[in-house]
Amino acid sequence: MLTIPDLRQRGLILFEAISGSRAYGTNLPHSDTDLKGVFILPETEFYGLAYVPQVANDTNDEVFYELRRFVELLLKNNPTVLELLGTPEDCVVYRHPLFAAFRAEDFLSKLCRQSFAEYAVAQIRKARGLNKKINHPEPPARKSVLDFCYVTVGAGAQPVATWLERRGYAAAQCGLANVNHLTDLYAVFVDETPEQRHGYRGLVRDAETSQDVLLSAVPKGEVPVAYLSFNRNGYSTYCRVFREYKEWEQKRNSERYQNTVQHGKNYDAKNMLHVFRLLRMAEEIARTGRLHVRRPDREFLLQIRRGEFEYEQLVTEADALVEQVEAAFATSALPETPARQAAEALLVQVRRAWYAGQK
Repeated sequence: MLTIPDLRQRGLILFEAISGSRAYGTNLPHSDTDLKGVFILPETEFYGLAYVPQVANDTNDEVFYELRRFVELLLKNNPTVLELLGTPEDCVVYRHPLFAAFRAEDFLSKLCRQSFAEYAVAQIRKARGLNKKINHPEPPARKSVLDFCYVTVGAGAQPVATWLERRGYAAAQCGLANVNHLTDLYAVFVDETPEQRHGYRGLVRDAETSQDVLLSAVPKGEVPVAYLSFNRNGYSTYCRVFREYKEWEQKRNSERYQNTVQHGKNYDAKNMLHVFRLLRMAEEIARTGRLHVRRPDREFLLQIRRGEFEYEQLVTEADALVEQVEAAFATSALPETPARQAAEALLVQVRRAWYAGQK
């Protein structure tokens, strides 16, 4: 398996640069150092069966693209790889002379509306989702199946726990049986015999872990005292939301989360910073045909990161900026897509020159 140290040791790197916040100029003292780059497979490995399109470290903050994959992503106007071509000189670690043939201006097109702006819109949705998680956290105790069960009472219904308490029944006294032709509706039987001779199994196997209600064998002639409805869809939706919340809670970047809590605005500030960075870059691309990685609006972006704006204000401004981007691309002089044939010719030219130099 090819690793980044292998690329360096074997001299396969065409380009290596510091990326992310340090390239944008929005880094803080504690910011990570991300590395991105481009490598080229040796001729025998390229022609063989084991083509490697990408190599990354375990944390994915160091990523290198094989030359062909790099060009494929350029043709899609992928922001990450386009930004490599606009890397500020103070962030360039190494550039092979052959890599100088790649220029951002030769690949910029109206596809940037989708790759930059639509990605930013996705980040807005993500910010909204995080805002919801922070302001409406799930309760620490997980709900059970019984929290989604209701028992008929006259023309209405009561939560099963309320019904049991008011009737003076224990859940262990109860037995459930299917009601033919009615989904998730069960007849409720109560064993009031001495020592509970009917042997009903209760409503669930275990209140904390059960994923379904529990059925019992009911003696002939027994009459149900009520009917129980299990809101299975509601329980399933709840379980998904609860699981997503717990996954977010477990995987969230603790430093970013604490920053979010500390600035008191209840949104992921770094996430919103990227929303405005991407949208403003997209508008610049549409209007000027140029890519500016080192941000001239650095101070504004850092204000966002420090939490100096209200969440709703930022979302409103971002929505307005999306409309500006759409208008800019509608009248842009950029081509609809990059010149695929020219890109392929450049790819072949660079690869041939590299392999010729290795012989």
